[in-house]
Amino acid sequence: MAEHNFDLVILGGGSGGYAAALRAAQLGKSVALIEKDKLGGTCLHRGCIPTKALLHAAEVADTVKDAAHYGVSANFNAIDMTVVNTYRDGIVDKLFKGLTGLVNSKSINVVKGEGRMVGPKTIQVGEDRYTGTNLVLASGSYSRSLPGLEIGGRVITSEQALQMTFVPNKVIVLGGGVIGVEFASIWRSFGTEVTIVEGLPTLVPNEDASVSKALERAFRKRGIEFKTGVRFSGVQQHENGVVVSLENGETLEAELMLVAVGRGPNTAGLGYEENGINMDRGWVLTNERLETSVPGVYAAGDIVPGLQLAHRGFQQGIFIAEEIAGLKPAVIDENGIPKVTYCEPEIASVGLSEAKAAEKYGAENISTYEYNLGGNGKSQILGTAGFIKLIRQNNGPVIGVHMIGSRVGEQIGEAQLIVNWEAYPEDVATLVHAHPTMNEAIGEAHLALAGKPLHAHA
Repeated sequence: MAEHNFDLVILGGGSGGYAAALRAAQLGKSVALIEKDKLGGTCLHRGCIPTKALLHAAEVADTVKDAAHYGVSANFNAIDMTVVNTYRDGIVDKLFKGLTGLVNSKSINVVKGEGRMVGPKTIQVGEDRYTGTNLVLASGSYSRSLPGLEIGGRVITSEQALQMTFVPNKVIVLGGGVIGVEFASIWRSFGTEVTIVEGLPTLVPNEDASVSKALERAFRKRGIEFKTGVRFSGVQQHENGVVVSLENGETLEAELMLVAVGRGPNTAGLGYEENGINMDRGWVLTNERLETSVPGVYAAGDIVPGLQLAHRGFQQGIFIAEEIAGLKPAVIDENGIPKVTYCEPEIASVGLSEAKAAEKYGAENISTYEYNLGGNGKSQILGTAGFIKLIRQNNGPVIGVHMIGSRVGEQIGEAQLIVNWEAYPEDVATLVHAHPTMNEAIGEAHLALAGKPLHAHA
């Protein structure tokens, strides 16, 4: 059995693991990065990137269908999934080659194989053992199911949905969170009849209530059906489809059922608990500096309780590398992490929702303002509806920005700076926003909240 020693050993080459590896190598540390599959993890190969490629194909389909409205003569005939998948795979491959080249250009030892923790700072891969002065656990997540609900046949997860070679006629989506509404949006644009089943009272239940309501209105308009506040009780498969039973006695029929009930931590059988790592139902518990209960062992990404977002894992990986190097980085504020849901219309948010802000500061100590995109020139050109909602502490900073509308994800950059730098509406109101852009809507919303609305009814 061969023994290998490094400053840093990382288990998992997804967003958290590879970011930790790159930053640690940059800081002069010797690094072993262990990955059983491909560098880039879920985000690059089975999540963010391929789904967004499909969502862009969906946007193109919608544009063609609406072409006559803009005076462009075009006919929408069909979706060719073979070509769509080739386009998607081309993007993933290009990014994968770029990432592999980047990692290989640094002094990082990439170890291909399945790793398991066998000591406080040791990971075993086959017959080899890799011991680090520090260890980073970044083993990622998997598509969850419900107790007793088996995946297989016509009951699929997002992994199978991404690999489909045909457009289904009718689909039931179990789960109205991010993954559920994104696939519902893709399939509807491709011509599928979609029904979402969500046990909680609203779609995208982690977003501000006004955004959830607006998405529901938009989905109704698009012909996407949904049943909220009703729980799933079972599914039966037959030769041509599925029959889904709900707890209220209702049954639904479709060609397929997508299970999109969230992602669970990929930690089973990896030896974490046996080696003293404190866990909670599969999650790895850390302190605010991302260190586990074992000194010198850190965790990053989807296995750490909180938002399961690639950019969160990426930032955590950088943080851990800098922490190990003694740079004392600032603690990552989970409330300051931006979220984007790429359905049509898009949703983007950062900071506290109105309900959370009222809970934290008292409803009498906060103010909110909604700027309707109807007053924004570029939004009219693009034909999108929606709004930007701001939440501020009275006589204090903006503590939440919530947006819905086509392409609002592209506005989250400025929004997260406003929230994270604790800007007052008056500070943002003095900044000049280019015209005509959707970005102007952020300026207009802050002008209104600062008491000097221009293109707004306030």
